[in-house]
Amino acid sequence: MDAEEWRSKAGPWARAVLPDGQELDVIATGWTRSTDGQWWLEAEAILPTRFEDTEGRSRPTGAPTAITLAADQATPIPGKDYNTVPRDGAIAGRQWVLEKLHQYTDDDPARRLHRRDCWQAKGEHARVTTEDAIGLLAQQGVDICDVCRPDRALRR
Repeated sequence: MDAEEWRSKAGPWARAVLPDGQELDVIATGWTRSTDGQWWLEAEAILPTRFEDTEGRSRPTGAPTAITLAADQATPIPGKDYNTVPRDGAIAGRQWVLEKLHQYTDDDPARRLHRRDCWQAKGEHARVTTEDAIGLLAQQGVDICDVCRPDRALRR
């Protein structure tokens, strides 16, 4: 998948103004209102990082990194639809990660469910909605991350 195709599937994108005045396009993942009434944009910035393959060869790549911006530091990009971005910490969007696992035996789980911000989610994975994540909890072959414990939030 080329960069432009990947960019079109992620999002919606917003323009962020960083503390030093630089501007950066970020993926909007949620709006949160703090107890003092201020709105914050939860977002992911694609920042440079190093990827190392199984043979030890490394190459530069980009990785989503969670950031939070004051609402007045984020600007919508014309033509983007922001109706799907969760508000007030709601978990209506794609807030869960389904990681593909390597199966060593037929009895090993094929996938593992994580919270969106879990540092244990590695390798190939997909974002899933809350409704899909609840359904995955009951499926055989789906493991639950014992670090972020998405089942605790989803079974309430």
